[in-house]
Amino acid sequence: MKLKKFDSINVIPFIDVLLVLLAIVLMTSTFISKGIIPISLPYAKNSTNINDNKSSVITIKSDGTIYLDNKISSLKDIEAFILTINKNRAINIKSDKNAKFDSFIQVLDILKSNNIQNISIITKK
Repeated sequence: MKLKKFDSINVIPFIDVLLVLLAIVLMTSTFISKGIIPISLPYAKNSTNINDNKSSVITIKSDGTIYLDNKISSLKDIEAFILTINKNRAINIKSDKNAKFDSFIQVLDILKSNNIQNISIITKK
């Protein structure tokens, strides 16, 4: 019995595998592009839902990194932002449960020193 010589390669299975990998990459990239900052919120029994789209969110990660509306910021950036907004604007603070309390107090101190009264602390219920 004589073996056949292969002059060409069948690329259709290769293309199928590449299309599946492309679909997986496209699906996961949509989840990554939303810019959600992963933090572990503390639990509270008496929490209420907040549905205010006109609010700003200050996020404090466990390593002390501070975000203002999903952008890395410093305390000076937050203070400069506070000076430009309306004093009645809602500010939501999301702090990781393992973050240093000092970071939370520094952010709260900046808000209170600039007479921001509408402050909410985001927790899990």
